[in-house]
Amino acid sequence: MPYDRKDYPSSLKNLNETTRLKAIEMINAMLEEGYDEGQAIPIATEQAKDWYENASDKEKQEMQDKSAKELKDHDDHDSRPELLERGVMVRKHDDGWAVQTKTAKQASDVFNTKDEAVKRGREIAKNKETYLEIQDSNGNVLETHSYEEG
Repeated sequence: MPYDRKDYPSSLKNLNETTRLKAIEMINAMLEEGYDEGQAIPIATEQAKDWYENASDKEKQEMQDKSAKELKDHDDHDSRPELLERGVMVRKHDDGWAVQTKTAKQASDVFNTKDEAVKRGREIAKNKETYLEIQDSNGNVLETHSYEEG
């Protein structure tokens, strides 16, 4: 179930509104990627706090301006637990560089720079204990990094 401004985990209630909105956005994206709520909520909470510390005033304002639909634009998607086992890729996107689970319908994050996308992709791949595939702007695989245990 996607969360929104009025319906969100109680653990987010003490966060400032901007951080809470970012956490909600991240949780919804992680749920779509196949994370269960017990994993998604604490990971997204910590990452939203880090985001807030490093975000520009413009980025914070953009988060405040997001509509309820934008926060839970994952409405029409079923949870896809099979994505937990899939690798993560960093690929060129119309708006910058995307982080996306292989076979997912959409990117979980889009960044201005490839370095930012690779950093986020690495975090997700490590959390999922899978691999990260880094592509060039033409879609060719440049590197693959495994974070699988065993």
